[in-house]
Amino acid sequence: MNRARLFYVMGPSGAGKDSLLAYARAKLDHVSSAPSSPALPVCFAHRYITRPPSDGENHIALSHAEFSARHSLGCFALDWESHDYRYGIGVEIDAWMHAGANVVVNGSRAFLAQVVARYAERLHLVEIRVDPEVRAQRLAKRGRESGDALDKRVAHSVAWTPPEGIPLSVVDNDGALEAAGDSLLALLTSRAER
Repeated sequence: MNRARLFYVMGPSGAGKDSLLAYARAKLDHVSSAPSSPALPVCFAHRYITRPPSDGENHIALSHAEFSARHSLGCFALDWESHDYRYGIGVEIDAWMHAGANVVVNGSRAFLAQVVARYAERLHLVEIRVDPEVRAQRLAKRGRESGDALDKRVAHSVAWTPPEGIPLSVVDNDGALEAAGDSLLALLTSRAER
């Protein structure tokens, strides 16, 4: 039986999800390209977002019209709205899991019910946690918002309860990127083993 998993990575804006995912992706690329190791079956899903490209986030920018057209064609396995933007994860993730690859998604806690409904049997939740002051500093440094918009982003909180029967791993990201990145990497590679 195909044991491929969907790793659904969650955490508030500024928790460092994009940085951690980039770190894990780079490390996995390095390991899988080494002559002595076979390629690890881990694929990182792109998010389709109605926001212009920005540094640090690996997403595909779509206009609202493009997003709506793709949505109506059934091109998204998952989609949601947050902070006045639309987000989508393409149906390609289903093909990747069918082929035996684990898939990593940068997701949202607010729309977890949709993910559980579709992927409960294959789902592994990953929560990125960070100290609120560290998070506020990161959001300010990121520079996407300022003034009231930044205050709104910092104050934004999503109450959620982990669903029963779904594995959950927590990665603390208060300190050095490498420490949290290595924790995430260990999780992905331990689950990637066949």
